[in-house]
Amino acid sequence: MFKKLKEILLGRSPNNVLESKVESKQNQVRYTMRDEQLVETDAVFDAWTSGDIAKMRAALSEKTNLIDRHFLLMGLVDQSYKHRKEDKEWERFCAEISELHIKEFPEIKPTLVKSLNGILPRVTTFQKYATLLTEQNDFDRAVEVCEVALSYGLRDGTKSGFEGRIERIKRKAAKHSA
Repeated sequence: MFKKLKEILLGRSPNNVLESKVESKQNQVRYTMRDEQLVETDAVFDAWTSGDIAKMRAALSEKTNLIDRHFLLMGLVDQSYKHRKEDKEWERFCAEISELHIKEFPEIKPTLVKSLNGILPRVTTFQKYATLLTEQNDFDRAVEVCEVALSYGLRDGTKSGFEGRIERIKRKAAKHSA
């Protein structure tokens, strides 16, 4: 009788409670704030918040809002940057996504600033990509990336900022060509 009552109240038999928990988690609706409105999260949000690089790569072609696009791209750069020395494919992918993020950043920036009440956060793509380019001896492009970051008013979190980074890159370039 208790078993039957549970089945009626819960809409399932006690034997498939585990299946039910998995099913309810998959059907769970999540929300976040975007443009001062509560909106349902999407596959891109789920991917970048998971930290799972496979999920993030799969979400690259998905349409989304500019905030989630920004965090997806920056997350992909962060993850691939960590693995760049282990595998040339990660290095290539890091460069590809960095270029894409930098290309899309002019459109992303105003929405990002608005969503953070006028504050422009650190965007690690620029500093990580500048470092990667320096490691590849592409000093001119590394300096360009830093200059682009400066033009957006970005800071890299170091005492000397992107200005100091540019000077260090130029010193490395001079040593390399000597």
